[in-house]
Amino acid sequence: MLTSTRGVITFDKKNLDDRTLLKLYKSMLKPRLIEEKMLILLRQGKISKWFSGIGQEAISVGVTLALDSEEYILPMHRNLGVFTSRNIPLHRLFSQWQGKANGFTKGRDRSFHFGTQEFNIVGMISHLGPQLGVADGIALASLLKNKNQVTAVFTGEGGTSEGDFHEALNVASVWQLPVLFCVENNGYGLSTPTSEQYRCKDIADRGKGYGMESFILDGNNVVEVYSKIKKLAQSIRKRPRPILVEFKTFRMRGHEEASGTKYVPKALMQEWAKKDPVENFQAYLINQKILTEKQEVAIKEGIVHEINENLQIAFDEAPIEADLTTELNDVYKPFEYKDVSPKPKTEELRLIDAISLGLKQSMQQHKDLVIMGQDIAEYGGVFKITDGFVKEFGKERVRNTPICESAIVEAAMGLSIAGIKSVVEMQFADFVTSGFNPVVNYLAKSHYRWNQEADVVLRMPCGGGVAAGPFHSQTNEAWFTKTPGLKVVYPAFPYDAKGLLATAINDPNPVLFFEHKALYRSIRQDVPTDYYTLPFGKAALLREGNDVTVISYGAGVHWAMETLDNNSDINADVIDLRTLQPLDTEAIYNSVRKTGKVIILQEDSLFGGIASDISALIMENCFEHLDAPVKRVASLETPIPFINQLEDQYIAKGRFEETLKDLLSY
Repeated sequence: MLTSTRGVITFDKKNLDDRTLLKLYKSMLKPRLIEEKMLILLRQGKISKWFSGIGQEAISVGVTLALDSEEYILPMHRNLGVFTSRNIPLHRLFSQWQGKANGFTKGRDRSFHFGTQEFNIVGMISHLGPQLGVADGIALASLLKNKNQVTAVFTGEGGTSEGDFHEALNVASVWQLPVLFCVENNGYGLSTPTSEQYRCKDIADRGKGYGMESFILDGNNVVEVYSKIKKLAQSIRKRPRPILVEFKTFRMRGHEEASGTKYVPKALMQEWAKKDPVENFQAYLINQKILTEKQEVAIKEGIVHEINENLQIAFDEAPIEADLTTELNDVYKPFEYKDVSPKPKTEELRLIDAISLGLKQSMQQHKDLVIMGQDIAEYGGVFKITDGFVKEFGKERVRNTPICESAIVEAAMGLSIAGIKSVVEMQFADFVTSGFNPVVNYLAKSHYRWNQEADVVLRMPCGGGVAAGPFHSQTNEAWFTKTPGLKVVYPAFPYDAKGLLATAINDPNPVLFFEHKALYRSIRQDVPTDYYTLPFGKAALLREGNDVTVISYGAGVHWAMETLDNNSDINADVIDLRTLQPLDTEAIYNSVRKTGKVIILQEDSLFGGIASDISALIMENCFEHLDAPVKRVASLETPIPFINQLEDQYIAKGRFEETLKDLLSY
């Protein structure tokens, strides 16, 4: 039945016809009725959690209906209206919330933490901020493909306190990306009021700082939201640029149902209850004789029937059965390695030259491949690896970025969602900490969560021995070998670096490609001049011997070889791992079973490093073949010092020979 015939919101329908107004009403009523049903199911224990958007429906519905269906939207917890307005079958949503297979995440993630390419929706992660930069990447792809499309991304007023908000808006402004940044200002970040979140009068004021237009809209007025966003979207398609829109609204229920609303003053709750977007619009339609009581009853009955019918489909669906093979196989997107054998023509190249040539040839192989990073365009990067790339490939594909590792990793993820490969240069591997969250929580988990590959390579110049100090010298590969979903490559030679980089770019999964700075100009090798690939997960056996197995990677390989050159009486198997994830355990075990003694050399500090895992694997799988304990040699348990005499003491190289001889005499 009709609940109200009077409203406190003033609607100006302008040129909207009655059909459009009724569509807006139905589109708001559906998520409201679904939510009311979900709250009942929550109390019955049939769903695990609920983030209510009651009172905010006008924003989700207005924005979604104002955009074209092929334009991407990146919603938040309270944007059920985005999903329903894109006509996702309700039984699939209900299955998602019950953790069933017909949902979108195979029971691996809950509520709205999912995306769907079918409906051009990219869901959030709990860290909130990363999706803003992802929207930048999707919008960049729209520009590169000349699609004239808008990308809309949602955040709350609390999310605007995160650094990702600043970085994403700044990048969008600098690159003039067609993004609608939609801020739902509902008064509280969980229980923290806006007075404790920011000091400016309105969030929209921040647009001035980024050189972009900004607007404030009544988030409870669906006509205002729909009309204004439609107009802005049309303008952005003609003249690509970002726009910041702040929607003033209110959250009528808790952050999630368990948190309640006791922290909200009763008078404030009552004031906003009068501004209910559904009831006010319903009253307007009645007063304008656009909606009758009979129509209202029929609309509501139809939606309730649809909800109950689809709920039954979801309830009848069998629970997910845990399958170990499926779980493990879904961490990475399947990648069929295609071997491109090197041609006989070679030239002597330094490691840095091989990487540069390999990157250039991949840019030629993949005509839309984008490289992003600080100072990589005209300047050619701090190590000059991309020197001359702008002249050959243009600034659209070789993109200087602001100093914002987080937003650029996120933008790379957005490019992948839109079907474009990218390579991101971390100026130094140490700086990945400023983009750590999107690497380990977005790139690494996307395929497992909702079958979306992260087709991104992060180039990681790393390593000590060049007197660069604590912030430019770390070998932080173990941070990422620990994280399922990432691949980690760490070549020691120019030949390997060129071929493995080509494979990394071909692979649709996120790859961290470590390049040791001290090897850049000190190691030379004959390298095929044409394009070729090398497989992941295949270690190189550099020397063969029966006395001991030496396992290393990166600069450690050269330290080990130098030591063995100085001790010609030691006959060792020398294994260069080349890739750390995937790891060639077969090569390791075969050698250990032959020699019976193992020493693992890494540049990283000892505790928690890759050597510890390899040692454990050997102990678990080759224990009966060992004639001595597995030995690990690593750098000191300190940050990396600057001055040479301290750095020499820090680095593992100086302790390797003594430990090796102790092992042999065991």
